[in-house]
Amino acid sequence: MAKQKSILKLQGTIGGISFYKSKDGYLAREKGGVDASRIANDPGFARTRENGAEFGNSASAGKLLRDAVRALGKDASDGRVTSRLTQIMAQIKNLDDANARGERNVAEGVMKEDAKSLLNGFDFNINATLGTVLYKAFQVDTETGEISIAAITPQQDITIPVGATHVVFRSGFASVNFETGESEMTVSDPVRLAVDAAAQAISVKPAKAPAVEGVHFFLFSIDFVQSVNNVDYSLKNNAFNVLSIVEIVYPVAP
Repeated sequence: MAKQKSILKLQGTIGGISFYKSKDGYLAREKGGVDASRIANDPGFARTRENGAEFGNSASAGKLLRDAVRALGKDASDGRVTSRLTQIMAQIKNLDDANARGERNVAEGVMKEDAKSLLNGFDFNINATLGTVLYKAFQVDTETGEISIAAITPQQDITIPVGATHVVFRSGFASVNFETGESEMTVSDPVRLAVDAAAQAISVKPAKAPAVEGVHFFLFSIDFVQSVNNVDYSLKNNAFNVLSIVEIVYPVAP
């Protein structure tokens, strides 16, 4: 793959070279590849088919989790969250020691203890991670999904972007079944603090636990807004909003 440095940026195919635009700029690469029917049937491409099947499962698992938390994540994600989460799901798929190559899957791997360390602490917005925004300890109640902070002073305990007048906290309690593809998330009411507010305790708790049986994900959301005449406006591109997985609990075996 090569970068286009000409003043004129090309898109399309010329002389066997494909020109296209990506997140990394305008690129060019040689057009080619193996016929799809050969990949699907030739014994020599067995490993390729196995890799493809497992990659597809990892990508689907990542999408399942992203969709499950969309109510909180639509305003707190970066342009590479899909690829970052797919990469982690591929690592989790590798933890599956029950199925043969080509059949390993996230539903099996996610039940391993090592999977928790891969997913816990995942930030959906790499531009605003929880650890670089919040500098105060918090507690997570894994029975109810409640997240609480004993006392927080926004100007001291939070990195506040220019233009923000208020910070908004929410919690999410998601249950995801990677085997059936079912998911559900309940979300707390928001707690809104002025950025110059005095120290105070806060608590955000979903109204109920999700009914779907699956892996429980507990999420912490921090948004910044600018209030003008009692109307809240999101800051530019939502670049400062946080959504992080702060705890994971496995379903209890029957």
